[in-house]
Amino acid sequence: MTQLVLASTSPYRKALLERLGIPFITAAPEVDETAQLNEKATDLVMRLATAKAQALAETFPHHCIIGSDQVCVIDGSIIGKPHTEAKACEQLRQASGRCVVFYTGLALFDSRNNNLNVIYEPFSVNFRQLSEKEIINYVRKEQPLNCAGSFKSEGLGITLFERLSGRDPNTLVGLPLIALCEMLRAAGIDPLKE
Repeated sequence: MTQLVLASTSPYRKALLERLGIPFITAAPEVDETAQLNEKATDLVMRLATAKAQALAETFPHHCIIGSDQVCVIDGSIIGKPHTEAKACEQLRQASGRCVVFYTGLALFDSRNNNLNVIYEPFSVNFRQLSEKEIINYVRKEQPLNCAGSFKSEGLGITLFERLSGRDPNTLVGLPLIALCEMLRAAGIDPLKE
């Protein structure tokens, strides 16, 4: 079986990929994630997912390399990772009572033949109306400082929502597994094969 590489150091993406039961390794892609001037969210996540996967091609010349990137969009503005409690609270205030869209870019680069498959997956989150106390308590308890949108849907963040909608709930955590399985099968890697 072809060696699989996850171009990410995210423990969340690693945990998702482990669900497929395919052996893989992780490596940091060292990619500048700065958005370009007037870059649309969908273009940004596909560009960064591709850049992350291709950044490791020299190091892993006979591998299938997975790259992924995610952004949160509120009212047409790209919202990144908060990095501080104050910024996380600000982001949750902004999202309170609204529908927020997450875009996750996914790339699979086969370094054996330079074949690239890249897509983006949207996922919508309807936040309930949050009180200031709920926002502060949530951020203090879960510390979602490295998460786009300032929450962890796989944890206590689920308490912030009214509704979630999208093709694959794993998209919200950062790695759309349904789309990834389609890409892997096209590259000759099937999690269900013996």
